[in-house]
Amino acid sequence: MLTLLTNDDGIFAPGLAAMERVLRGLGEVSVVAPSTEQSGVGHAITFLTPLTAKQVHAADRCRGWAVDGSPADAVKLGISEFCPRRPDLVVSGINSGLNAGINVLYSGTVAAAIEGAFFGITSIAVSLEWDEHADYDRAAAIAGEVIRELLARKPAAGSLFNLNIPTRALHGRPELRVVPMSVSRYGEAFERRVDPRGRAYYWATNEPPPPPSPTESDVTALASGAVTLTPLDYDLTHRGGLDALAEGPWRIGG
Repeated sequence: MLTLLTNDDGIFAPGLAAMERVLRGLGEVSVVAPSTEQSGVGHAITFLTPLTAKQVHAADRCRGWAVDGSPADAVKLGISEFCPRRPDLVVSGINSGLNAGINVLYSGTVAAAIEGAFFGITSIAVSLEWDEHADYDRAAAIAGEVIRELLARKPAAGSLFNLNIPTRALHGRPELRVVPMSVSRYGEAFERRVDPRGRAYYWATNEPPPPPSPTESDVTALASGAVTLTPLDYDLTHRGGLDALAEGPWRIGG
């Protein structure tokens, strides 16, 4: 089996290295990742300027390819140019920081997995709650177990998953919950400051926090210390809206 491994924290990120070590237990791994951190870029791609890439070496081996673009760019280029054959799996991570709730829409980590699913390849985004001294090796071991279980269930080609690991789950026996993505609004506030030259600037505060929810979601399950797994779909069509809009004739241009 061949896995294409990428991320949005850059090719030198410790989470990427930890995930690579675990994935090599499943088979071949091709690493193609952004050359620098691309957090929060979403599903941006590069098409107005050329992309460059270079091989990165560590000790006596090639670590992979560093792409001067977005995570989605890295996946597209990896599949098209750098993988020795079409990958069987795309893994994006381990991201430094959770990608749950509405952050899924902003995440470069999740976008890379979505790009893999575009190609009809089973893809999974992996994120770990931020900690200055994060235990990426333990998180990678947990992610590896989940990935093995997923593959054993033989998901349809192009299936897309989002895996989040809270810090509390790194100790003892972790609990995994399959939960939906929360769509509660949060983190809308900015703190206004003034620089030494009297110019105003604004810093996102991530406040207010997510509101209480009567139903379980990735956000609530993570808050309780559980590992969360969410199947995603990149089709944004509102099916109910199709029927409503189709009712009655449309009179335009007359």
